[in-house]
Amino acid sequence: MNPAREDIMNKLKSAVHPVPEKPDFEEPIYHSIDLPLELAFKENLEKVNGFVHLFQSEKELFTALKEFLSSYKKEVVFCNEDEISSQLNAYGIPFQQSSELSKEIEVGITGCEFLIAHTGSVMVSSAQKGGRQMFVYPPLHIIIAHKNQLVDYLEKAYAGIHERYQDNLPSQIALITGPSRTADIEKTLVLGAHGPRELRVFVAG
Repeated sequence: MNPAREDIMNKLKSAVHPVPEKPDFEEPIYHSIDLPLELAFKENLEKVNGFVHLFQSEKELFTALKEFLSSYKKEVVFCNEDEISSQLNAYGIPFQQSSELSKEIEVGITGCEFLIAHTGSVMVSSAQKGGRQMFVYPPLHIIIAHKNQLVDYLEKAYAGIHERYQDNLPSQIALITGPSRTADIEKTLVLGAHGPRELRVFVAG
């Protein structure tokens, strides 16, 4: 054997291999959430280029939404969920309702299943009347939610989905964490690559 090789092999044989630490299965998997859930959700979603608007009441929410949408034409704002549509009508917010989305659509308004504070994610499902296309087609996706839809961690949201739908789970359950993005081309971040380029979540207390 080559002397240099033999020297290396002898060093490897005499090397002390550290004993791996035993995993602590009692240790929490996730970092703790120190803020109120709505603030933690806002902080984490805004880290990934989403926007969160917090309000004390539905009236405040829809008043602010009306002002925000004032620069958009009725023909480019769509909402297909009955409960939200009735509120839009009540507050005089112009929008369209159709199962076939216009190519001119700019804004899609939907609800959600849960808001997950730990990751700033929004859980949506195909059980929502708006349909799956409303989550990916409009350039601007606005989500209307309430504080009682906030949960701390993902496992709580999945438990809530199972409790709500029992043995009739939706065919699609998805998580939205910020606007669509890609950095595949020259490592440059591009928003709106495969879906909405802007995500706004309006949350009422």
